[in-house]
Amino acid sequence: MRLNSKISLFFSFIAVGLVVVVAAINLYAFRIFTIDVSKSHIQTASEIVRVHLTEAMITGTIDHRQSFLRRITEIHGLTDARVVRSRLVDEQFTNSGGEFPPDAFELKVMATGIADYEIIEKGSELVFRNTIPYIADSKDSPNCMSCHFIRKGDEWHPVPDGAVLGAVTMTMRLTELRNQALITVFSIIGTVTLFILVLFFFLRGILNPITKTASEVEEVVRGATDGNFKGYISQKTKDEVGQIANEMNRLMRFLDDGLNHIGNQVSKLTGRQAKENENLLTVTIDMVEGLTKAAHFKQTIEEDESKSEIFQRLSVILQDEFDLHKFSIYELISGRNEMRAIIVDGALSASCRWCDPQILDRPETCRARRTGHLVNGISQPDICYAFKPLPDEWRLHGYLCFPIMQSGTVGSIVQLVIEEENKERVSEVLPYINVYLREAAPVLEARRLTETLKESSLRDPLTGLNNRRYLEEYVETLLANARRQKIHLAIMMLDLDYFKMVNDTYGHDVGDTVLKTLAEVLKQSVRSSDMVIRYGGEEFLIILQGTVEPDADQVAENIRATVEKMRVNIGGDVLQKTISIGISDYPKDSTTFWQALKFADVAMYKAKQNGRNLVARFTQEMWTNEPEY
Repeated sequence: MRLNSKISLFFSFIAVGLVVVVAAINLYAFRIFTIDVSKSHIQTASEIVRVHLTEAMITGTIDHRQSFLRRITEIHGLTDARVVRSRLVDEQFTNSGGEFPPDAFELKVMATGIADYEIIEKGSELVFRNTIPYIADSKDSPNCMSCHFIRKGDEWHPVPDGAVLGAVTMTMRLTELRNQALITVFSIIGTVTLFILVLFFFLRGILNPITKTASEVEEVVRGATDGNFKGYISQKTKDEVGQIANEMNRLMRFLDDGLNHIGNQVSKLTGRQAKENENLLTVTIDMVEGLTKAAHFKQTIEEDESKSEIFQRLSVILQDEFDLHKFSIYELISGRNEMRAIIVDGALSASCRWCDPQILDRPETCRARRTGHLVNGISQPDICYAFKPLPDEWRLHGYLCFPIMQSGTVGSIVQLVIEEENKERVSEVLPYINVYLREAAPVLEARRLTETLKESSLRDPLTGLNNRRYLEEYVETLLANARRQKIHLAIMMLDLDYFKMVNDTYGHDVGDTVLKTLAEVLKQSVRSSDMVIRYGGEEFLIILQGTVEPDADQVAENIRATVEKMRVNIGGDVLQKTISIGISDYPKDSTTFWQALKFADVAMYKAKQNGRNLVARFTQEMWTNEPEY
């Protein structure tokens, strides 16, 4: 129910109640007043009748009492007057004619000796009847006992003091008085009603601006809840109600301007624009929540150690936040024209699922990699020829490929594969996915630079082999793996023979060429699981995993023979070099890796002592506290 209706209904209840109370009070008051006045009049008339009859008895004119009673009824308002005698008087005097036998009401009055009245309705007439008893009294004059006697046996005795001798009944018409009372009551009610109506319209005039302003405020607030902050409240008065309207309008303008400004700024960050019928407030809140979640995501991945962890978190976001379970995350391999699948459909190191596998070896066939732009396979299903799901799934899925830019080039690619029924939903959340990828890009770039820097510090820049520092960082992992698999490590220390002569004779450029050529020979002579390390200068270290003595010796001999056949062209000359190799076994020769490496070094110097271009396996006889080289 509206406020105006509530106030009107409440006021109506109060007005009706007030009129009813006023009418009831007036009717009751008039009734009491009428009865009191009527009693007073009738009692006066009755007393006159009683006195007259008494005087008539004394003077002997009692026989003319009926004529007197008729004349007294001619008084305005009196309709009847009669005298009734008690049983005591009837026994003393015979009926002289004119008395009426008492009725039940008169008998009751004479029995009690107390005057009483009753109001009688006769049709439309209202009659007031009052009966007054005559009581014998010896104190007044004349003395009733001198005239009224009671028979006791054969003797007459004066009536006792207080005996009821009879009664006078007077009847008075109240119809006119009642009608006048009703007219007066209705006049009062009419006056009160008129006053209430005037008061009602006066209050309505005061309340109308309040209720109308309240209704407009309600409409404006409802519109604001739905995103419309352009509502306006008209000023109806110049008091506090009008001030409320003005302040509300000012507030709405402030909210509209502020929300549009915030929405525009947030839209620039998300790329999401509110649609024509969308709630701007809801859209802005949604965008701010999306940016907040993306900011938290960035704070989290900034503390991750590797790119792999970042990609895994991104995978979780796609699944949990956006309910996407078909996707691929690819990474471009730095320094090589290759691409690898990091995560496919939430699984790590999975095979290529939604694209032609040739993109891994030929990244330029990937349109997102080649153009650096978003590839929208929802609006243009045939835009990328590399998208190749199973034949029966081709028309059931769309795809979106997001390139993640790093240092101006594509560093990673996120591919979303979308079912037909989810295309509209994904299109709506597309700006938020872009925000997450945008936040991830600089962190991925930082991790890439960190890994590149770390890799450069662990790699020999001349030969491209890992250096001694790499061995120091990786050795614990290497040993843990060896202990877990219970395998041996064959440790080979290699040193070019007379390498200093090359630098002194041909210069360091030629020496560098010889070292790079040797590095390629060594890499090609071992497995990919084995480690080839430039240990320092012309010294190299090879660690063969899971290789025991005969096999390790054979690998070392093959390397020696290959190096012996190695030819290095230097201008018009051909340079040929040999190599000395020492071998030890971990944990056979020593349960300490670095001690086993020292033993390989001792064996290598033993090979040099024995004439160079040899392979020597460590034996305990080679070890002294101060070996001579």
